[in-house]
Order: sequence, then structure tokens, then C-alpha cells
Amino acid sequence: MIFHATSDFRAALPMGGRLLGLDVGTKTIGTALCDAGWSIASPAELIRRTKFSVDKAALDKLIAAQAVKGLVIGLPLNLDGSDSPRTQSVRAFARNMEPTGLPILLWDERWSTQAVTRTLLDADASRARRAELVDKMAAAYILQGAIDALMMG
Repeated sequence: MIFHATSDFRAALPMGGRLLGLDVGTKTIGTALCDAGWSIASPAELIRRTKFSVDKAALDKLIAAQAVKGLVIGLPLNLDGSDSPRTQSVRAFARNMEPTGLPILLWDERWSTQAVTRTLLDADASRARRAELVDKMAAAYILQGAIDALMMG
């Protein structure tokens, strides 16, 4: 089931458990994981997108290996909060992930890539290194925002 409210998502996860954060791009899917107690999110792997069936198989493998109980998918809204063509693509991706049976939270990610890029620039990361890290770190930024909200509510 797909949720937009953290309270509903939390209710679908009464025992907590590890969450998988996803930053779904056109070329890659950045992933991040948090601990079962929802205290900290860490970048995981970067999945190079091909066909959805191949992408989903890679995610299913990660979900099984890490005993993931829920998904947090970054939703790229326009700055005014409205949907964009990219938003519609991510909503379709989330619907295609529903057969996993895991609860899915769509999380506003409007500022995630900019915040992560700024952090990497401050760390003096090279352009190549930034390209390698930004999607995984954006997934961690998205997931951390969601777990912070889950813990407050």
C-alpha cells in the first residue's frame, strides 16, 4: 500500500524494522538503509537502471538480504508542491513496487539532491566522485528525513 502521511505509514509498521530509501532517477536508483530502530540512514548501493523487471529484481534481492519492512521513495515535486512529469514517473514506479507487499511512503524530496551536492562540494569532492555518490546520498537524505518524521509522530 502507498502512503503519503507518515502517521499512516507508521501504523502499517507496528514493529518498526529496517527501511529502504530510494532516490529514483532516470538512469540510476540510489538506495539507503536505516536500522530497525529508525535512528540513522546510510547510503547503500547504486542501481544502474535498465528494464523495470531487472531493476525490481535488484531491489528485491536487497530487500530480502536486509530484511526490509518498508520502502521510502523520494517524490520529486515542483517547488510549488505540484506534480511534474518526473513526479508521475516516480508514482508509477511506486505502484509497480506494490507487489512486494511492503508499505511504501512517498516522501517529498524537493531539496535532497541540492543539499547533498552542496555537502559534497563543501567536502571538495571531484565531479566524478560527486556523480558516483549523489544518488545514494540523496536516498539517505530522503530516508533520514522520513525516519526523523516517523520518530516525531
